[in-house]
Amino acid sequence: MLEPMLFKLLATAGIVILVALAVARVGPRLGGILAGTPVILGPGYFFMLREQAPAFVQEAVLSTLHALVATLLFTVCFVISAARLSAVKSLGLASLLWVPAAMLFTQLPGGLMGALGAYLAVLVVAEGINRWLSLGQPVVVASSGWLDLLLRGLLAGGLVSLATTLAARAGPGFSGIILGFPAGILTIAWALHERYGAEVARMTVSMTQRGMLSLLAFCAVSYLGVGRLPGMVVFALSLAASMATSSLLFMFSLWRARRLYAREAG
Repeated sequence: MLEPMLFKLLATAGIVILVALAVARVGPRLGGILAGTPVILGPGYFFMLREQAPAFVQEAVLSTLHALVATLLFTVCFVISAARLSAVKSLGLASLLWVPAAMLFTQLPGGLMGALGAYLAVLVVAEGINRWLSLGQPVVVASSGWLDLLLRGLLAGGLVSLATTLAARAGPGFSGIILGFPAGILTIAWALHERYGAEVARMTVSMTQRGMLSLLAFCAVSYLGVGRLPGMVVFALSLAASMATSSLLFMFSLWRARRLYAREAG
């Protein structure tokens, strides 16, 4: 029991720290894509696929997809509120919104296609809000040392470890919802807000909305593969689909940034 929990804690803490450091080098746009990678879903479903029956995992995956729609609303709420509120208050408000939204979206009909359609529809609205807010590309300047980053990374790891451990003891629906809670995004946003400022955190979190498409790819492959293929094969294919999606988003963002730079230079 302790070894899996320690693994989840350290792995997630490492990802949070790497994302925060990456933002300083590649900027919030690309950092947001990294933040959308399966920080929680990876370790969570790795252990679930090993320990639970296929029917349990498939139902949990569908609940996670529904919860991800609520997570998208979480990011929108943070991006709007962080302009005026502190990190703790804006993240608290976003979390309060996530809870009823997750409960509501679990009632969505249509199975896999219904969940994917709902996410894409809300993503279009989120993109419109981002354009309306006219979020820029802020200059990244660290305002605190390594200790704050390490502590927030360990906090993220603790949240993920606790969530995935509780999920293993709950029913499939509740397990999927727990794994869909944006603990990774929450702690990454908190770390960036305190370390680099509100604008960097807002821009990075706005980009996780697209970055989370990698989570949709992970869940879709898991949902379709579980029960048909061995658990670890399903996990490998899901992770490969997620990383491929993130890579495509990363390359598209690089291409777009270079195009904008060339247009401004010309």
